[in-house]
Amino acid sequence: MNNTKATMLGIQHLLAMYAGAILVPLIIGGALNFTPAQMTYLVAIDIFMCGVATLLQVWKGRFSGIGLPVVLGCTFTAVSPIIAIGSTGGLGDVYGAIIASGVIIVIIGGLFGRLIPFFPPVVTGSVVTIIGISLIPVAINNMGGGQGAPDFASGSNVALAFITLIIILVVYRFTVGFVRAISILLGMVAGTVLGIIMNKVDFTPVVEASWLHIMQPFYLATPTFNASAIVTMTLVAMVSLVESTGVYYALSDICKKPLTSKDLAKGYRAEGIASIIGGIFNAFPYTTFSQNVGLTQMSGVRDRKVIYITGGMLVALGFLPKLAAITTIIPTPVLGAAMLAMFGMVITQGIRMLAPEIAKSMENTMVAAIAVSLGVGVASVPGVFVNITNGLPAWLAEILTVITSNGIVAGSITAILLNILFNMIGPKRKDPMHID
Repeated sequence: MNNTKATMLGIQHLLAMYAGAILVPLIIGGALNFTPAQMTYLVAIDIFMCGVATLLQVWKGRFSGIGLPVVLGCTFTAVSPIIAIGSTGGLGDVYGAIIASGVIIVIIGGLFGRLIPFFPPVVTGSVVTIIGISLIPVAINNMGGGQGAPDFASGSNVALAFITLIIILVVYRFTVGFVRAISILLGMVAGTVLGIIMNKVDFTPVVEASWLHIMQPFYLATPTFNASAIVTMTLVAMVSLVESTGVYYALSDICKKPLTSKDLAKGYRAEGIASIIGGIFNAFPYTTFSQNVGLTQMSGVRDRKVIYITGGMLVALGFLPKLAAITTIIPTPVLGAAMLAMFGMVITQGIRMLAPEIAKSMENTMVAAIAVSLGVGVASVPGVFVNITNGLPAWLAEILTVITSNGIVAGSITAILLNILFNMIGPKRKDPMHID
């Protein structure tokens, strides 16, 4: 393949994942009240680390790297937990947990394949559904202009949000292929242009941002290591690995390259290493982006050279804060509309994972029902179980606090335990579920 064609295909992959890549730092930075300068750094380092994580995964070494044409970005699974940890414990706890969870994944990478039976679709589907539902309030608040904004829920903010959402839906409905794949990105661009016309865009962050900077370790915060935060991020990392496993196998089928357990272990370790580096440079944990798998299948090009180019471009963009600052001026209602679409897709992905499992048995229905209900309930009312640790030994109180203070952790552990109870021990029911 010539370099020109490879570069054009690389740009396509970059555009396909770009909206998802920049949304994560914009959501987290907005929720944690970052300054414009901090937000610019967060976006820049995230783009840079997307490239680093992608290159780590595409390159197949002796210890890490799946060696398939896969693109990595920050997992949406981590958004809600990071906001929760950052709001209660601070940024130090966030980055300490990201680093520690990455170390744990590297250590257990060779064994994780054996743990896959504990994460069947009924478990991972429940977790993904909980995550998507818990993020919807963030999207709705942003559609109104952001909680606490002077013009929150104003007619102009709501109108801008819905116009952006309509543009996304129209592009998605009436286009095909690559254009359809970047419908959210196109909607954000159109919404920002409309926001400029409505005088809702402040170019100050772009003007003040430098053209070039060098990444600095611990730029935003020095890591601190909190047990509760580490458990939370490790569970998130494990769920992400299960999702990545599906992507690995999909690409393996597309590329006609069978995977061994050693290949999977290398892929898991690459994601763990990316999380460690991400935590050091105050970025995020990274996982495979499924939208780029669809693009690989659509284009029919399986050459890793294309993804090396995509990774290289992402790394290069990370050194250009002026370009990163452009993304920070997107009006909050426009972001809210994009979030609604993206988080809605997270929910439907969870439902798609759950649907065939629920159809199999009444047991799976109960597993999903209790796990999702409890997870969403704890996320909605996080203090409901605060008093159950009173009078308990300190070690037990700490464990229960970890489990009951975070909806994703509560839902994840509930799904795992109920799956063991209903599907892995005791007699199994052979009759499928029938509802008259």
